[in-house]
Amino acid sequence: MIIPGFVIAWLTFPGVIVHEAAHMLFCKLRGVAVFDVCFFRWEEPVGYVLHEETDSFTSVFLVSVGPFILNSLLCVVICFPAYLPMQVFNVHSPLLLFLMWLGVSIGMHAFPSNQDASVLWSEAKKAARTLNPLAILSFPLVVVIYAGNLLSIVWADLIYGLALGVGLPSLLL
Repeated sequence: MIIPGFVIAWLTFPGVIVHEAAHMLFCKLRGVAVFDVCFFRWEEPVGYVLHEETDSFTSVFLVSVGPFILNSLLCVVICFPAYLPMQVFNVHSPLLLFLMWLGVSIGMHAFPSNQDASVLWSEAKKAARTLNPLAILSFPLVVVIYAGNLLSIVWADLIYGLALGVGLPSLLL
């Protein structure tokens, strides 16, 4: 079933908000000035962070992949405590179901955008000339980002969110 991306974004808006907050957080942590931020809106793009360019590849890397780090972590942190009583005690309260939706929604938006991948690729090519190990490791990551975004048409983003929010806790229990 094909559902337009903006509809998915509306249904999983907490993930969009956290995604943009992650970009902004890593900008702030790395001293990259933020000019404008939109955490969520009802048009494309549904969120964005406009920030200054930086010469630091580490900053480019962290700002680009910040959503992958933060959204993935929050997905697990929110879903695990909700999954535990559901699985172990067969409790399915509205609060636990809400927390599962919230966690999976956040996990679904972990993948950086194609624009983030493009910036990371371009800057990694430059930094790789100096044999920067982080830049060299970025190349396969960019391929994974592009693949994840492409495969979102077959629900790869939902599968990722469910793998983190449901699959990982079920493996640990």
